[in-house]
Amino acid sequence: MSAAAGQQRALALDALRGLAILAMLLSGQMPFNEHALTSWMYHAQEPPPTFQFQANLPGISWVDLVFPFFLFAMGAAFPLALSRRMEKKTPVWKLFLLVAERGFLLGFFALFVQLIRPYTVSHHPTTATWFLALGGFLILFPILTRLPEKWPAALKFSLRTVGWLAAVAFCWFVTYPDGSGFKLTRSDIIIIVLTNMAVFGSLVWMFTRENLLLRLGVLGFAFAIRLSNLPVPTEGWVHDLWMASPLPWIYQLYYLQYLCIVIPGTIAGDLILQWTRAMTVPENTSAAPRWPLVKYFFILLTMIALLLVTLVGLKARWLLATTLLDCALCFVGWLLVQNPLDATERLFQKLFNWGIYWLVLGLIFEPWEGGIKKDHPTLSYYFVTSGLALCVFIIFSIVIDVLRQPSAVRLLIENGQNPMIAYAGINNFITPVLALIGADQLLTQFATTPWRGFWKGAIITLLMALTVSFLTRRKIFWRT
Repeated sequence: MSAAAGQQRALALDALRGLAILAMLLSGQMPFNEHALTSWMYHAQEPPPTFQFQANLPGISWVDLVFPFFLFAMGAAFPLALSRRMEKKTPVWKLFLLVAERGFLLGFFALFVQLIRPYTVSHHPTTATWFLALGGFLILFPILTRLPEKWPAALKFSLRTVGWLAAVAFCWFVTYPDGSGFKLTRSDIIIIVLTNMAVFGSLVWMFTRENLLLRLGVLGFAFAIRLSNLPVPTEGWVHDLWMASPLPWIYQLYYLQYLCIVIPGTIAGDLILQWTRAMTVPENTSAAPRWPLVKYFFILLTMIALLLVTLVGLKARWLLATTLLDCALCFVGWLLVQNPLDATERLFQKLFNWGIYWLVLGLIFEPWEGGIKKDHPTLSYYFVTSGLALCVFIIFSIVIDVLRQPSAVRLLIENGQNPMIAYAGINNFITPVLALIGADQLLTQFATTPWRGFWKGAIITLLMALTVSFLTRRKIFWRT
């Protein structure tokens, strides 16, 4: 969140989103073979060496944080994005149309990005497969890129039309290893969930933007429906509603359980929005922090300690010790953020108070459903990850807004501003390019041990991050 004059973007939120997307990409590049790493480097419910899903295995790892962090950042962005349009007196019907358009584009992205992946097109990619994957990636640019407003409308319409026609042609002509063509059921589940959250999360915020109690009431209903169906569904109308869907390929009520992360995100977003408005006042923009830097240092350490203690403790199943240590750290953090003297300090105090609430609530629910899990997501998972997301946001905000060092996390910020390019590009740009120039074989020969396998994944992820950074700096953004 830069407080520079004219800067209205919440940079710490971009950094949180960037951390989530790059960590998501990195987790997908881990070695899933005989060179597997320790279980801390994978989803807790899919441990090495077999990577078989174990629904009853409790705990979370850092990999299990990346998706909820992205969801939380999405929720926090709704107030920042939609409020600007409301302030411009955008008609309500146009706001609904914008939400529907975003949902449509994300739904299309979920289908198309799955179809164009090289290992979806062929189990044994050839040179033609790599070029086809690259072509699919390039097709997304005329469809999703935010085109300059000063460009003629006819030119923009023509570019969009070319992109959509190319996408239709790809879906029409390309066949897959099973001999089939385009299917609505062949989609990216992560993006499908994000599609539902983009639509329903936006609507929840729009209808409750001036009534926090009503928003918490919506959260209560989502919580109750979720509680009525898992872990053991009870027959009845609630279960029937849970299972029913007019368009199961894009919507299921099951997906709306993630509102338990998105709605806490919108509450944080409201507070961040208030902060950005306060920082437009000249005296607030130029004022130095009132708290001494040593105090910020201890706040930073407390946030990091909360993150590490919670992750390590819940994964190792040191439940009582973890809960006691977290409560002690929450109390220390609560003392540190007392007596705020400016807008930034008030923001930290309010965000951390909410962070304490969500984290402790999640720890209380931890024994329910056999312990915290990402899959299938438990009640504890929603709230623990929401609390930890706030801790990470505060860390980034101290670095960016207090220490004035946005360059330290510039790569995260720029990827957070362009996350969908990163999500599609890792498989459809970096991987094909490396294969076509023969670099993938060199990396494979290098990755002969578990940690060399990790560094191979880190190199691929870094290449994608640098590519997105290059595009972001040249103002090439995808609309999703």
